[in-house]
Amino acid sequence: MPFDRSIKIAPSILSADFADFGREIRAIEDQGADWVHVDVMDGHFVPNLTFGPPAVKAFRPHVTTFMDVHLMIAPVDPYIEAYAEAGADLITAHVEAGPHTHRTLQAIRATGKKAGVSLNPGTPLEAIEHLLDLCDLVLIMTVNPGFGGQTFIRSGVEKTRRLRQMIGDRPIHIQIDGGVTGDTAPLVAEAGADVLVAGSAVFKGGSVDRSETYGRNIRALRAAAEMATGKMA
Repeated sequence: MPFDRSIKIAPSILSADFADFGREIRAIEDQGADWVHVDVMDGHFVPNLTFGPPAVKAFRPHVTTFMDVHLMIAPVDPYIEAYAEAGADLITAHVEAGPHTHRTLQAIRATGKKAGVSLNPGTPLEAIEHLLDLCDLVLIMTVNPGFGGQTFIRSGVEKTRRLRQMIGDRPIHIQIDGGVTGDTAPLVAEAGADVLVAGSAVFKGGSVDRSETYGRNIRALRAAAEMATGKMA
């Protein structure tokens, strides 16, 4: 996928109907989703338990855009190959998920997948300053990882702005995950983010049988973010 800094909406299927993932994925893509975001949690690194490699493998045939797999697990290194084989296009690991983040990013790239690194709200940007040349994406968490529906942590806006300056002209996406709504999307987009993960803000009020609601929600998020950047599609 060619790199660009246009606004991309990445619905988190953690907010989808767990009994109907295939149709849910097809519905959000049909309604304008750019990426499909898969939140993997282990009940150890974060206080929730979600998708193993077999689930991601089951999602893969339904994804025609780009499958973005966010690993909130520790240790992370032993599972990279399994998630790559399951069909992830991009794998993101947290700085705290292993003793050698540089090696983790190398391991992701060795599978042929794009590599991302994630920063929790309390993790400083300096933790990744010397990792950027191995990154295709940096994920800034604007909630504490583990659950959907949390309140946006506003310090993430300035963190995003500083990260954008740190990245310079490198082809690295800035992704925001947590509390993304029509009110917060413009704040992070103006600061330099280009990939917005949204769960309830996309799925709220809709279903696979009323997927036009997903489309309205996706278009509203995109318009709010693009208006803040002055780059309306």
